[in-house]
Amino acid sequence: MPRNEGQKAKLLVLKSIFERKTDEEHMLSVPQLLSELEREGIPAERKSIYSDIEALQKAGVEVELSRGRGGGYYLASRTFELPELKLLVDAVQASQFITRKKSELLIKKLGTLASEHQARQMQRQVFVSGRVKTMNESIYYAVDALHTAIAQDRQVTFQYMEWTLSKKKVPKKNGALYQVSPWALAWEDSKYYLIAFVDGGIRHYRVDKMRGPAITDLPREGKEEFRAIDLSTYTGRRFGMFGGVEQRVTLQCKNSLVGVMLDRFGSGVVLVPQEDDSFHLTVPVVVSGQFLGWVCGFGDEIEVLSPASVRAQMAELSRSLSAKYGG
Repeated sequence: MPRNEGQKAKLLVLKSIFERKTDEEHMLSVPQLLSELEREGIPAERKSIYSDIEALQKAGVEVELSRGRGGGYYLASRTFELPELKLLVDAVQASQFITRKKSELLIKKLGTLASEHQARQMQRQVFVSGRVKTMNESIYYAVDALHTAIAQDRQVTFQYMEWTLSKKKVPKKNGALYQVSPWALAWEDSKYYLIAFVDGGIRHYRVDKMRGPAITDLPREGKEEFRAIDLSTYTGRRFGMFGGVEQRVTLQCKNSLVGVMLDRFGSGVVLVPQEDDSFHLTVPVVVSGQFLGWVCGFGDEIEVLSPASVRAQMAELSRSLSAKYGG
Protein backbone atom coordinates (compact mmCIF):
# COMPACT_ATOMS: atom_id res chain seq x y z
CA MET A 1 0.00 0.00 0.00
CA PRO A 2 1.51 3.42 -0.94
CA ARG A 3 2.56 5.45 2.12
CA ASN A 4 0.01 8.23 1.58
CA GLU A 5 -2.87 5.79 1.17
CA GLY A 6 -1.70 3.90 4.25
CA GLN A 7 -1.65 7.04 6.35
CA LYS A 8 -5.18 7.96 5.22
CA ALA A 9 -6.43 4.55 6.27
CA LYS A 10 -4.49 4.50 9.55
CA LEU A 11 -7.31 5.81 11.75
CA LEU A 12 -9.78 3.26 10.37
CA VAL A 13 -7.31 0.42 10.77
CA LEU A 14 -6.44 1.55 14.29
CA LYS A 15 -10.14 1.63 15.20
CA SER A 16 -10.51 -1.90 13.81
CA ILE A 17 -7.55 -3.08 15.89
CA PHE A 18 -9.13 -1.74 19.05
CA GLU A 19 -12.43 -3.45 18.16
CA ARG A 20 -10.88 -6.82 17.32
CA LYS A 21 -7.95 -7.06 19.72
CA THR A 22 -8.90 -5.24 22.91
CA ASP A 23 -11.42 -5.25 25.74
CA GLU A 24 -11.29 -4.50 29.48
CA GLU A 25 -9.16 -7.59 30.11
CA HIS A 26 -6.97 -7.37 26.99
CA MET A 27 -5.06 -4.18 26.33
CA LEU A 28 -2.40 -3.06 23.89
CA SER A 29 0.57 -0.87 24.65
CA VAL A 30 1.81 1.71 22.17
CA PRO A 31 4.62 -0.61 20.91
CA GLN A 32 2.03 -3.38 20.43
CA LEU A 33 -0.23 -0.99 18.52
CA LEU A 34 2.71 -0.09 16.29
CA SER A 35 3.33 -3.80 15.63
CA GLU A 36 -0.35 -4.39 14.76
CA LEU A 37 -0.31 -1.48 12.33
CA GLU A 38 2.90 -2.82 10.80
CA ARG A 39 1.17 -6.16 10.18
CA GLU A 40 -1.51 -4.24 8.29
CA GLY A 41 1.17 -2.63 6.12
CA ILE A 42 0.94 0.77 7.80
CA PRO A 43 4.19 2.05 9.33
CA ALA A 44 3.75 4.60 12.11
CA GLU A 45 5.77 6.55 14.64
CA ARG A 46 5.23 6.31 18.38
CA LYS A 47 4.27 9.95 18.84
CA SER A 48 1.63 9.74 16.07
CA ILE A 49 -0.26 7.01 17.95
CA TYR A 50 -1.16 9.41 20.76
CA SER A 51 -2.63 11.97 18.37
CA ASP A 52 -4.48 9.20 16.50
CA ILE A 53 -6.02 7.90 19.74
CA GLU A 54 -7.05 11.44 20.65
CA ALA A 55 -8.68 11.83 17.23
CA LEU A 56 -10.63 8.60 17.74
CA GLN A 57 -11.75 9.74 21.19
CA LYS A 58 -12.97 13.07 19.79
CA ALA A 59 -14.93 11.11 17.16
CA GLY A 60 -16.78 9.22 19.90
CA VAL A 61 -14.72 6.02 20.04
CA GLU A 62 -14.30 5.23 23.75
CA VAL A 63 -10.63 4.27 23.90
CA GLU A 64 -9.31 4.32 27.46
CA LEU A 65 -5.92 3.88 29.06
CA SER A 66 -5.30 1.52 31.95
CA ARG A 67 -2.07 2.45 33.72
CA GLY A 68 0.22 0.21 35.65
CA ARG A 69 1.86 -3.12 34.99
CA GLY A 70 0.24 -4.96 32.06
CA GLY A 71 -1.82 -1.88 31.21
CA GLY A 72 -2.47 -0.27 27.89
CA TYR A 73 -5.18 1.10 25.66
CA TYR A 74 -8.48 -0.69 25.08
CA LEU A 75 -11.96 -0.15 23.69
CA ALA A 76 -14.16 0.51 26.74
CA SER A 77 -17.62 0.60 25.18
CA ARG A 78 -19.39 -1.34 22.44
CA THR A 79 -22.90 -1.44 20.99
CA PHE A 80 -23.52 -4.71 22.85
CA GLU A 81 -22.00 -5.82 26.14
CA LEU A 82 -20.67 -9.38 26.34
CA PRO A 83 -23.54 -10.68 28.57
CA GLU A 84 -26.03 -9.29 26.02
CA LEU A 85 -24.25 -11.04 23.16
CA LYS A 86 -24.20 -14.30 25.13
CA LEU A 87 -27.97 -14.04 25.60
CA LEU A 88 -28.41 -13.56 21.84
CA VAL A 89 -26.16 -16.56 21.16
CA ASP A 90 -28.20 -18.70 23.57
CA ALA A 91 -31.43 -17.60 21.85
CA VAL A 92 -30.03 -18.56 18.44
CA GLN A 93 -28.78 -21.91 19.71
CA ALA A 94 -32.06 -22.76 21.44
CA SER A 95 -34.26 -21.71 18.53
CA GLN A 96 -35.71 -24.71 16.74
CA PHE A 97 -36.57 -22.89 13.53
CA ILE A 98 -32.99 -21.72 12.82
CA THR A 99 -30.92 -24.44 11.14
CA ARG A 100 -27.61 -25.55 12.61
CA LYS A 101 -25.74 -24.09 9.63
CA LYS A 102 -27.53 -20.74 9.91
CA SER A 103 -26.99 -20.75 13.70
CA GLU A 104 -23.25 -21.09 13.23
CA LEU A 105 -23.26 -18.25 10.69
CA LEU A 106 -25.31 -15.93 12.91
CA ILE A 107 -23.13 -16.64 15.95
CA LYS A 108 -20.03 -15.92 13.88
CA LYS A 109 -21.53 -12.56 12.87
CA LEU A 110 -22.43 -11.79 16.47
CA GLY A 111 -18.82 -12.52 17.34
CA THR A 112 -17.69 -9.57 15.19
CA LEU A 113 -19.46 -7.29 17.67
CA ALA A 114 -17.00 -8.35 20.39
CA SER A 115 -13.24 -8.62 20.67
CA GLU A 116 -11.56 -11.76 19.38
CA HIS A 117 -11.02 -12.85 22.99
CA GLN A 118 -14.67 -12.37 23.89
CA ALA A 119 -15.86 -14.03 20.68
CA ARG A 120 -14.26 -17.29 21.80
CA GLN A 121 -16.51 -17.24 24.88
CA MET A 122 -19.55 -17.02 22.59
CA GLN A 123 -18.91 -20.41 20.97
CA ARG A 124 -21.17 -22.16 23.43
CA GLN A 125 -23.66 -24.96 23.03
CA VAL A 126 -27.10 -24.64 24.61
CA PHE A 127 -28.92 -27.93 25.13
CA VAL A 128 -32.70 -27.62 25.21
CA SER A 129 -34.62 -30.77 26.04
CA GLY A 130 -36.88 -32.05 23.29
CA ARG A 131 -35.91 -29.48 20.69
CA VAL A 132 -34.33 -30.49 17.41
CA LYS A 133 -32.86 -28.03 14.96
CA THR A 134 -34.86 -27.74 11.77
CA MET A 135 -33.24 -29.02 8.59
CA ASN A 136 -35.07 -26.51 6.39
CA GLU A 137 -33.08 -23.30 5.95
CA SER A 138 -35.76 -21.79 3.70
CA ILE A 139 -37.76 -20.84 6.81
CA TYR A 140 -35.18 -18.11 7.41
CA TYR A 141 -36.19 -16.44 4.15
CA ALA A 142 -39.89 -17.25 4.55
CA VAL A 143 -39.96 -15.20 7.75
CA ASP A 144 -38.36 -12.28 5.92
CA ALA A 145 -40.87 -12.53 3.05
CA LEU A 146 -43.80 -12.55 5.48
CA HIS A 147 -42.49 -9.51 7.35
CA THR A 148 -42.14 -7.73 4.01
CA ALA A 149 -45.72 -8.58 3.04
CA ILE A 150 -46.98 -7.24 6.37
CA ALA A 151 -44.99 -4.01 5.94
CA GLN A 152 -46.32 -3.60 2.38
CA ASP A 153 -49.93 -4.42 3.39
CA ARG A 154 -50.17 -7.26 0.86
CA GLN A 155 -51.62 -10.77 0.80
CA VAL A 156 -49.40 -13.81 0.35
CA THR A 157 -49.72 -17.20 -1.29
CA PHE A 158 -47.95 -20.42 -0.33
CA GLN A 159 -48.22 -24.19 -0.30
CA TYR A 160 -48.86 -25.72 3.11
CA MET A 161 -47.04 -28.95 3.86
CA GLU A 162 -47.77 -31.98 6.05
CA TRP A 163 -45.75 -35.03 7.11
CA THR A 164 -46.33 -38.51 5.75
CA LEU A 165 -45.51 -41.81 7.43
CA SER A 166 -42.38 -41.99 5.28
CA LYS A 167 -41.18 -38.81 7.04
CA LYS A 168 -41.52 -36.64 3.97
CA LYS A 169 -43.32 -33.34 3.63
CA VAL A 170 -45.97 -33.18 0.93
CA PRO A 171 -48.31 -30.32 -0.01
CA LYS A 172 -51.81 -30.34 1.47
CA LYS A 173 -54.87 -29.94 -0.77
CA ASN A 174 -52.97 -31.61 -3.64
CA GLY A 175 -50.58 -28.66 -3.85
CA ALA A 176 -53.25 -25.94 -4.13
CA LEU A 177 -52.06 -22.47 -3.10
CA TYR A 178 -53.25 -20.95 0.15
CA GLN A 179 -53.96 -17.22 -0.11
CA VAL A 180 -54.11 -15.28 3.16
CA SER A 181 -53.73 -11.79 4.63
CA PRO A 182 -50.73 -11.86 7.00
CA TRP A 183 -50.99 -9.70 10.11
CA ALA A 184 -48.41 -10.89 12.62
CA LEU A 185 -45.72 -13.47 13.33
CA ALA A 186 -45.66 -15.19 16.72
CA TRP A 187 -42.82 -17.20 18.23
CA GLU A 188 -44.41 -19.87 20.42
CA ASP A 189 -42.61 -22.90 21.84
CA SER A 190 -39.60 -22.31 19.55
CA LYS A 191 -41.80 -22.30 16.44
CA TYR A 192 -42.81 -19.41 14.21
CA TYR A 193 -46.50 -19.03 13.45
CA LEU A 194 -48.17 -16.73 10.96
CA ILE A 195 -51.36 -15.13 12.28
CA ALA A 196 -53.47 -14.35 9.24
CA PHE A 197 -56.99 -13.46 8.08
CA VAL A 198 -58.70 -15.76 5.59
CA ASP A 199 -62.29 -16.71 4.75
CA GLY A 200 -63.71 -14.28 7.29
CA GLY A 201 -61.70 -15.52 10.26
CA ILE A 202 -58.30 -15.62 11.94
CA ARG A 203 -56.08 -18.62 11.22
CA HIS A 204 -52.61 -19.77 12.29
CA TYR A 205 -49.97 -21.40 10.09
CA ARG A 206 -46.63 -22.94 11.05
CA VAL A 207 -44.03 -21.05 9.04
CA ASP A 208 -41.77 -24.11 8.81
CA LYS A 209 -44.63 -25.89 6.98
CA MET A 210 -45.03 -23.11 4.41
CA ARG A 211 -43.34 -23.54 1.03
CA GLY A 212 -42.63 -20.71 -1.38
CA PRO A 213 -44.46 -17.79 0.25
CA ALA A 214 -44.96 -15.11 -2.41
CA ILE A 215 -46.21 -11.55 -2.04
CA THR A 216 -49.21 -10.66 -4.21
CA ASP A 217 -50.52 -7.31 -5.43
CA LEU A 218 -53.74 -7.69 -3.44
CA PRO A 219 -54.22 -5.55 -0.29
CA ARG A 220 -54.70 -7.33 3.01
CA GLU A 221 -58.13 -8.07 4.42
CA GLY A 222 -59.25 -8.31 8.05
CA LYS A 223 -58.18 -4.87 9.25
CA GLU A 224 -61.28 -4.40 11.44
CA GLU A 225 -60.96 -7.88 12.93
CA PHE A 226 -57.34 -7.30 13.94
CA ARG A 227 -58.11 -3.89 15.40
CA ALA A 228 -60.45 -5.66 17.81
CA ILE A 229 -57.76 -7.94 19.29
CA ASP A 230 -54.64 -7.26 21.35
CA LEU A 231 -51.87 -9.19 19.64
CA SER A 232 -49.62 -8.83 22.69
CA THR A 233 -51.98 -11.08 24.71
CA TYR A 234 -53.40 -13.09 21.81
CA THR A 235 -50.85 -15.90 21.89
CA GLY A 236 -50.78 -16.07 25.69
CA ARG A 237 -54.38 -17.31 25.73
CA ARG A 238 -53.63 -20.16 23.36
CA PHE A 239 -51.92 -23.47 24.00
CA GLY A 240 -49.69 -24.57 21.14
CA MET A 241 -51.42 -21.94 18.94
CA PHE A 242 -54.43 -24.26 18.57
CA GLY A 243 -57.76 -22.63 17.78
CA GLY A 244 -60.96 -22.84 19.79
CA VAL A 245 -63.53 -20.72 21.61
CA GLU A 246 -62.14 -18.18 24.07
CA GLN A 247 -63.75 -18.46 27.50
CA ARG A 248 -63.10 -17.21 31.00
CA VAL A 249 -62.03 -20.29 32.91
CA THR A 250 -61.75 -20.50 36.69
CA LEU A 251 -59.13 -22.90 38.02
CA GLN A 252 -58.45 -24.15 41.53
CA CYS A 253 -54.75 -24.86 42.00
CA LYS A 254 -52.51 -26.10 44.77
CA ASN A 255 -50.35 -23.36 46.28
CA SER A 256 -47.24 -25.07 44.90
CA LEU A 257 -48.36 -24.01 41.41
CA VAL A 258 -48.28 -20.24 41.99
CA GLY A 259 -45.08 -19.89 39.96
CA VAL A 260 -46.45 -22.08 37.16
CA MET A 261 -49.59 -19.96 36.84
CA LEU A 262 -47.67 -16.67 36.88
CA ASP A 263 -45.31 -17.99 34.19
CA ARG A 264 -48.24 -19.11 32.05
CA PHE A 265 -50.71 -16.25 32.50
CA GLY A 266 -48.54 -13.32 33.60
CA SER A 267 -47.98 -11.48 36.87
CA GLY A 268 -51.17 -9.42 36.40
CA VAL A 269 -53.47 -12.39 37.11
CA VAL A 270 -55.48 -12.25 40.35
CA LEU A 271 -54.83 -15.13 42.77
CA VAL A 272 -57.57 -15.71 45.36
CA PRO A 273 -56.28 -17.70 48.39
CA GLN A 274 -58.43 -20.54 49.75
CA GLU A 275 -58.38 -22.26 53.15
CA ASP A 276 -57.17 -25.64 51.91
CA ASP A 277 -53.69 -24.62 50.71
CA SER A 278 -55.02 -23.73 47.28
CA PHE A 279 -56.02 -20.66 45.29
CA HIS A 280 -58.46 -19.72 42.56
CA LEU A 281 -57.75 -17.73 39.41
CA THR A 282 -59.93 -16.79 36.45
CA VAL A 283 -58.23 -16.32 33.11
CA PRO A 284 -59.27 -15.93 29.46
CA VAL A 285 -58.29 -19.11 27.63
CA VAL A 286 -58.89 -20.50 24.15
CA VAL A 287 -60.27 -23.89 25.15
CA SER A 288 -58.75 -26.60 22.97
CA GLY A 289 -57.54 -30.16 23.32
CA GLN A 290 -54.11 -28.76 24.10
CA PHE A 291 -55.48 -26.74 27.02
CA LEU A 292 -57.35 -29.76 28.42
CA GLY A 293 -54.22 -31.86 28.11
CA TRP A 294 -52.20 -29.16 29.89
CA VAL A 295 -54.64 -29.26 32.82
CA CYS A 296 -54.51 -33.08 32.88
CA GLY A 297 -50.74 -32.93 33.14
CA PHE A 298 -51.04 -31.56 36.69
CA GLY A 299 -53.24 -34.43 37.89
CA ASP A 300 -55.27 -33.53 40.99
CA GLU A 301 -53.29 -30.32 41.56
CA ILE A 302 -55.64 -28.38 39.24
CA GLU A 303 -59.41 -28.50 38.98
CA VAL A 304 -61.54 -26.64 36.45
CA LEU A 305 -64.32 -24.98 38.46
CA SER A 306 -66.14 -23.17 35.66
CA PRO A 307 -67.65 -22.80 33.16
CA ALA A 308 -69.76 -25.96 33.25
CA SER A 309 -69.10 -26.62 29.56
CA VAL A 310 -65.35 -26.87 30.13
CA ARG A 311 -65.88 -29.10 33.19
CA ALA A 312 -67.98 -31.34 30.94
CA GLN A 313 -65.18 -31.49 28.37
CA MET A 314 -62.72 -32.48 31.12
CA ALA A 315 -65.11 -35.17 32.35
CA GLU A 316 -65.54 -36.55 28.82
CA LEU A 317 -61.76 -36.58 28.30
CA SER A 318 -61.34 -38.41 31.61
CA ARG A 319 -63.92 -41.05 30.65
CA SER A 320 -62.33 -41.47 27.22
CA LEU A 321 -58.85 -41.97 28.69
CA SER A 322 -60.18 -44.34 31.34
CA ALA A 323 -61.87 -46.47 28.69
CA LYS A 324 -58.79 -46.51 26.49
CA TYR A 325 -56.49 -47.60 29.29
CA GLY A 326 -58.88 -50.07 30.86
CA GLY A 327 -59.90 -48.03 33.90
